[in-house]
Amino acid sequence: MAWCSAARSPCTSASTWNGSPRPAAPTPRSRRRCWCACSTPASTCAASAPSIVSTYGLTESCGGVVYDGVPLDGVTVEIGEGGEVALGGPTLMRGYRGDPVATAAALAGGRLRTGDAGHLDAAARLHVAGRIAEVIVSGGVKVWPGPLEAVLREHPGVADVAVTGAPDPEWGERVVAVVVPADPARPPTLEELRDHAGARAGRHRAPRELRIVDALPRTALGKLRRGRLGP
Repeated sequence: MAWCSAARSPCTSASTWNGSPRPAAPTPRSRRRCWCACSTPASTCAASAPSIVSTYGLTESCGGVVYDGVPLDGVTVEIGEGGEVALGGPTLMRGYRGDPVATAAALAGGRLRTGDAGHLDAAARLHVAGRIAEVIVSGGVKVWPGPLEAVLREHPGVADVAVTGAPDPEWGERVVAVVVPADPARPPTLEELRDHAGARAGRHRAPRELRIVDALPRTALGKLRRGRLGP
């Protein structure tokens, strides 16, 4: 495991060094390449390694099967209904043990429905937006938590951040920023974060509510527990 310090989340990775024995405690300068599999954009992990290769895959696909948007030989990537990413190829699971109903739903048409939304660019490279179940629809606009979190994390007053949705009578859902401040005595204000996010992601995606917390709920491996962020 390698820790993405900029993102404060763990990334499954493998690294190579320049012909010398693997050091006991490698430094960023000694690392040549890092394969990064996490929800954080690779650009935010650049401080951890000079060369980042982002991977995409699931347990059901036996791990990473797409590297920097390009599938491995024999692996197919399709964008299905609602923008859902579907994978095909020899690495897919045969099914969930003892659960034929879940297997049939996940492997509809011989393709693995990932539950992730994404698109293929002009070069047929895959770009993943996030989990379909996590998208926030505010005023008819889809707001993906991951990209907005990356933008808010760049604010100097933010040490850590998670984005979630809350019911709103006017907007359907409002975007909520749950922030761990860099300086608890001087936390960022909602207007500061709205201006920061609006200039980079669009005002319509900027948070409409701010919650200041001491820490975000995470697993032992650092994965965010979005279900514990509250409505």
